[in-house]
Amino acid sequence: MIIHRSILATLAFAAIGAAHADELRPVEGRSINLGEVSGVVYYTVERDGFRIVATLAQGEAGSPVRIEALLAPGQSVVLCVPHKVGVAPDAVEIRRRGDRILVQAAPITN
Repeated sequence: MIIHRSILATLAFAAIGAAHADELRPVEGRSINLGEVSGVVYYTVERDGFRIVATLAQGEAGSPVRIEALLAPGQSVVLCVPHKVGVAPDAVEIRRRGDRILVQAAPITN
């Protein structure tokens, strides 16, 4: 599957640090890891906002899922993979601050 190979290739070249926010540049792919689910996120600058695009899949056999969100300044989106009751989910927050996009681990509890 071409999309899946593209995701894996991009994952091999980039990583997100869990303890701090990483700035993302337009059309620059960045890998995200949500436990058993991983993928790539990038954004484009559009007239109405910054379009965030994330493609995620679980392992090599999982079907990819594409998520898009249009962010205005101050807005954010959280991508989250839940676990069993009592176990905190794996989550990443993608936040727009002015003309910057920041990607960081999201502190989410059950």
